[in-house]
Amino acid sequence: MLNTFYSEFLGNSPRWFKTTLLVFLAACYPLNLLLGETIMGWAFIAMFIMTLALALKCYPLQSGGLLALAVMALGLTNKDTVWHEIEANLGVIMLLVFMVSFIYFMKPLLIYIFGKILMKVKNKIVLSLMFSISAAVLSAFLDALTVMAVLITVFVALYGVYEKVHSTMNIDYDHNEVKDRQQMGGDTLEEFRSFLRSLVMHGAVGTALGGVCTQVGEPQNLLISEKMGWEFVQFAMEMAHVTVPAVIAGLLTVILLEVTGKFGFGAKLDDGVRKILENYLTEEDEKRTTKEKYALIIQGLSGVLLIIGLALHLMQPGMIGLVLLVFVTAMTGINEEHRIGHAFEESLPFVSLLCIFFVIVGMIHDLNLFKPVIDWVLAMPIEAQPKAFFLANGILSAISDNVFVATVYINEVKAQFDAGNITREHFDTLAVAINTGTNLPSVATPNGQAAFLFLLTSALAPAIRLGYMQMVWMALPYTVVLTLVGYIFQ
Repeated sequence: MLNTFYSEFLGNSPRWFKTTLLVFLAACYPLNLLLGETIMGWAFIAMFIMTLALALKCYPLQSGGLLALAVMALGLTNKDTVWHEIEANLGVIMLLVFMVSFIYFMKPLLIYIFGKILMKVKNKIVLSLMFSISAAVLSAFLDALTVMAVLITVFVALYGVYEKVHSTMNIDYDHNEVKDRQQMGGDTLEEFRSFLRSLVMHGAVGTALGGVCTQVGEPQNLLISEKMGWEFVQFAMEMAHVTVPAVIAGLLTVILLEVTGKFGFGAKLDDGVRKILENYLTEEDEKRTTKEKYALIIQGLSGVLLIIGLALHLMQPGMIGLVLLVFVTAMTGINEEHRIGHAFEESLPFVSLLCIFFVIVGMIHDLNLFKPVIDWVLAMPIEAQPKAFFLANGILSAISDNVFVATVYINEVKAQFDAGNITREHFDTLAVAINTGTNLPSVATPNGQAAFLFLLTSALAPAIRLGYMQMVWMALPYTVVLTLVGYIFQ
């Protein structure tokens, strides 16, 4: 029985990881007594990051959840702290549950629009810039998770078209026999995956480029602006001396990566695959019924209402998603429970994982694991603090939640300002460093950016072979460039 449990435990995870995790969990209590809470806290962080790194082998909910249960059992955090973290991030949870589910019903329109773009724009550099710029602009006014949900929906659908052809031995498109399964697999399949990986990573980094610029770009931006008393325009102006060079540098990096083909970028769309997609889209256009055309119009109207609602902040993004979910399904005749239920399948596993992540965040808070770094930075000479804050925020955000890191830092700095220890001008400077530090270097890993973590645990990631270390590797040039630019312009 024990052997069966071990063999099935964590699915296809490597044997060494299963053994390490089981031994670690079994030894938690004596290790906690021997090493102390601080060392154990950092050990749990390292193990949790490892569960994310193996997300393609085993969804992190189970392995990460076991670690979270151990954290609670050892008293490294408590239920009240965890619930406080969940309450503080209820807006993000609502957004994932309802906004992502609403986007599911926008799939036909998204496939239509992005499919046309992919087919019409054949220059990979231009295409990559379009995805990056579009993601950046949308993320500056909308939410990065919403933008990422759109990208994931589009690429899952397009990959599904290829899979449909690949799974059939012979398909007659355009009165010509398409390559058989063996020919359509192998290098062609891997090149198509590489093509999609590069585009989705350009888009993912684009959400970070746009998200850092405005008050509503990321949750921590809104928190910082409230502490500083900044309005939308003032926030953008205060950040501009760092964010504008960062956006320019990020877009130049897109071009450089596509030209050089380094770090997993540069893959082109195979002519055979392009023909398959073109024929599929043409066939879909030709057989589209009046009812389906009407549905596209409703979806387009819903998209416009989404942009208006989010741009004007009429209500919380999650509530906007729920309203539009009701609208688009009611107006297109989708009224069966099982059809609506499919829309929640993508988001709910990630919401569960996010709640597990809040246990780790709660542990960091209760054990004050980041306090030594904060104290060290605040002890520096005033002129050195902005750059130090930027780097410290970046490093901590890459291994933790950037909203949590920003909250801790801005509260500490505001306390210093309220006590009269720093001037308003220096307070403003540090706020800029905190905001840019939690947004730019955090692209290094999926831990720091919720949009990256959502991508890593989505249905798209295993399809295009986008694992944790692959994301880290592809984000590396962006991490270096954005960190350097952000550091220089502080």
